[in-house]
Amino acid sequence: MELNTLKDLYIHELRDLYSAEKQILRALPKMAKAATNGQLAAGFQEHLEQTKEHAVRLEQILSSHAATTRGPKCKGMEGVLAEGAEMIEE
Repeated sequence: MELNTLKDLYIHELRDLYSAEKQILRALPKMAKAATNGQLAAGFQEHLEQTKEHAVRLEQILSSHAATTRGPKCKGMEGVLAEGAEMIEE
């Protein structure tokens, strides 16, 4: 996507956020399952429910701008989740 206007940048960033939220949605159930502490597992579950709401809101915002959720994968979140996966393995 070519970023010629502030709106282009805005849409690009919304798509990046959406990608991050979708990655988190896939990772949180694994994290909750791996948690050995009940409070930690419950925290992951609560975060999962909040993240679902965030994704829906981003879908609504993008839709209101006649934009799709399709965009590049958020590399930052990918790195954070890779570190989390390493922690789970340890």
